[in-house]
Amino acid sequence: MLRLKRLVVFSLLAVCAIAAFSFWAVRQPGVDARGALAPPPRAVAKLDTFSTGITTAVNVTPSPDAQWLIRAAAQTGIPARVLRAYVAAAATANDSAPMCGIGWNTVAAVGFVESAHGTYGGGSLNTAGQARGPIVGPSLNGAGFAAIADTDAGALDGDARWDHAVGPMQFIPTTWQLAGRDGNGDGKADPFNIDDAALSAATYLCAHGRDLSTAQGWTDAIYSYNQSDPYIRQVRAQATAYAVKTGTS
Repeated sequence: MLRLKRLVVFSLLAVCAIAAFSFWAVRQPGVDARGALAPPPRAVAKLDTFSTGITTAVNVTPSPDAQWLIRAAAQTGIPARVLRAYVAAAATANDSAPMCGIGWNTVAAVGFVESAHGTYGGGSLNTAGQARGPIVGPSLNGAGFAAIADTDAGALDGDARWDHAVGPMQFIPTTWQLAGRDGNGDGKADPFNIDDAALSAATYLCAHGRDLSTAQGWTDAIYSYNQSDPYIRQVRAQATAYAVKTGTS
């Protein structure tokens, strides 16, 4: 009987030790507790056969065929000017990082979730892809959002106390300083321009050698953009819908 009691006590201690270790391991940096989601199908675009060169501007990167663009815009509800930027951004990112495998539909899904393709708060984009008015997200003051004190003296978001996410792809100022790219060839990176913002987002998602054709690579990429499981699922659902409506590889 004594041996049985000792065995029971030992077993309980062992279970507690294992549980404690598991909790500790999950909390350690580099240990991923998220479940990776299968990536959405990769949508393809028919590219303009006259597009040449791989640099930064939309008019010299592979651009979508005009007829495809009109049809796909109607199928998806994405404004044609914005869709053109998403396609160019994905093509440029994949040329810069061939192993990335990002689809334009993933870039578009992020753009939809972040700002409804630049229409957040009643905003809109002109024919040059420029926001007609500031597209600025809520104050990151800790009330329902992370607290991020101002980092750019209000230069991008107009708030010298708290940061805000800005532009159609909703970059916070500090991230834009690191990830901002010139997507329209005008010599500057502007988060309020859809060409610049889309290319910056695609490049950011492809960073660190990620392979977005894999479950882990795609999930990690979207998580790096917004650390929220519901956000990842929403982006995946939207990207899948775009692929189904327009065709996949």
